Amino acid sequence: MSSSSALRLSVLDQSAARAGFGEDDAIRDTLDLAQHCEALGYQRFWVSEHHGLPTIVGSAPEILLAALAVRTRHMRIGSAGVMLPHYSAFKVAEQFRVLDALAPGRIDLGVGRAPGSDGRTARALNPHAAPGADNFPEQVLDLQAWVGGAAHQGLLAHLRPPLESVGQPERSPQLWMLGSSDYGAQLAAHFGLPYAFAYFFMDGQGAEQAMRLYQQRYRPSPRHPRPQATLCVWALVAADESEARHHALSRERWRIDRARGRLGPLLPPQEVAARGWTDEELAHLAPMRRAAFVGNPAQVGAALRQLASTYSLDELVINTWAYDPAVRQRSYELLAAEFELPRWPTPA
Repeated sequence: MSSSSALRLSVLDQSAARAGFGEDDAIRDTLDLAQHCEALGYQRFWVSEHHGLPTIVGSAPEILLAALAVRTRHMRIGSAGVMLPHYSAFKVAEQFRVLDALAPGRIDLGVGRAPGSDGRTARALNPHAAPGADNFPEQVLDLQAWVGGAAHQGLLAHLRPPLESVGQPERSPQLWMLGSSDYGAQLAAHFGLPYAFAYFFMDGQGAEQAMRLYQQRYRPSPRHPRPQATLCVWALVAADESEARHHALSRERWRIDRARGRLGPLLPPQEVAARGWTDEELAHLAPMRRAAFVGNPAQVGAALRQLASTYSLDELVINTWAYDPAVRQRSYELLAAEFELPRWPTPA
């Protein structure tokens, strides 16, 4: 990264449900946030795939992305990611080439190996999937060929590239590998793909080794001659630190409850504050709070710049949960101002 001022910011949104509101509200909140973040100058907007969870509503990123394609004009939009073992690689390629037709040159196709659900839900999604995603590398190889518009080899050579863009291979969806372990990092390096590490999953645990392996083992590919990596981090910004920490209570309560197998929608921060914490819960919260990117713009900005410098990154992907959608939008506003994000051209 040449300088901290050159740091680009992107968004990962998971359509988190809120107590007292329908799940459809979470989807509409995502659409509103995407338009808001494009106006602020964010580089890309990714949506996730989870199944069977009462907290995270986003279960069909390819459909949500179609709605985002017609509501945005400039920033890249994509999946973070499609849980590929559930699906046919050819069908995923078809879906994302159609998305590329809706938003030419703006589509990211992030894929992951994790189920994004429990085992029973994974079997319901695809009863014929290989146990443990054993054929994931082969699926990625297939997908890499088809989204790039290349004819396949071997037994699948009869399948034509989905919606081939003749003479415009650089316009096809950009494939990303997602992960929170060494496995994804090494696979991305082997196939010459961009890599995004889910830093927010475990508050950064494993990030250093995964990113080092990716850089050391990277094999250049025609589209990506150099490694391209980013971290997905959770951050919440408010005008002052106390306000930010108050709004962070919703996610903190969720994390403590999740660790005990209790899943549900985000609770209002005032309800969480009124309920309070046990001594055991506070002991678990302490390290989480020390690792969190929560505070005023200067505090969070400094922490994110340090993180990007440590990993030599020129882009970070920001995930923000807050019970109030206005608080979440304001957090992205304050970050955009702190990093002086360049705005996209105003439509004529």
